[in-house]
Amino acid sequence: MKFKTISFPILFAMGIVATPAAFADDAGKTDYVQLCSSCHGADATGNGEVAELLTIDVPDLTLLSQGNDGEFPMLNVIHAIDGRTGLRPHGTMMPIWGMRFKDSTIDIAGEYGAEVLVRGRVLSIAYYLESIQK
Repeated sequence: MKFKTISFPILFAMGIVATPAAFADDAGKTDYVQLCSSCHGADATGNGEVAELLTIDVPDLTLLSQGNDGEFPMLNVIHAIDGRTGLRPHGTMMPIWGMRFKDSTIDIAGEYGAEVLVRGRVLSIAYYLESIQK
């Protein structure tokens, strides 16, 4: 039996294939709402219900590109979310999500598999934040 090859653009146009960033936006939004919105707010402007209880200002995550000459600072955002790089602002109360994500998956995925899952989740949140820039 011979199969015809269908090109990626045709599949994409038919809605059968979505970009990796589109999937990441959905997964990232879910993680953002569940894990980040209590401090950063549902709209990511820094007005979450916990923000008023903190001793530091919670940043408006929709202005990250504006504060970086119109370019989304992807690597800095990934590092800030992951938190294991040591490149965290002084006085931050941000959870170290990379460690939390890894701790929650290492038993089922192993050391290397857990790291892949961590990086995927962190990147998904970063893609979501990139998609909501003003």
